[in-house]
Amino acid sequence: MRLDKFLKVSRLIKRRTLAKEIADQGRISINGVPGKASSNVKIGDELLVRFGQKLVTVEILDIKETTRKEEAANLYKIVKEEKISQEF
Repeated sequence: MRLDKFLKVSRLIKRRTLAKEIADQGRISINGVPGKASSNVKIGDELLVRFGQKLVTVEILDIKETTRKEEAANLYKIVKEEKISQEF
C-alpha cells in the first residue's frame, strides 16, 4: 500500500494530500530510509514521522484498504514518542 494512503487510512494524518506534502518534505522515513508518498509500506515496517516538535515512531501491524475510526488505531503500534528540542 502507498505510504500516503496508509497514513490516511490509519488516521495518523487526517488527509491524504497532507500526508503527501509531509512525505515530500522529507519528514517521514520508512525503516530508516526517507520515504516518498508513493513508497510502498508493508506489515512490520517502522515509520518515523516528524510532527512539528515531536518525533513519532510507529510499527505497522496491519494494512487495510478502508477502516472504521474505532479500528484505525489497530493498524499500527506507537513504539516511541519524543520531543525535539529547538536550540537557538
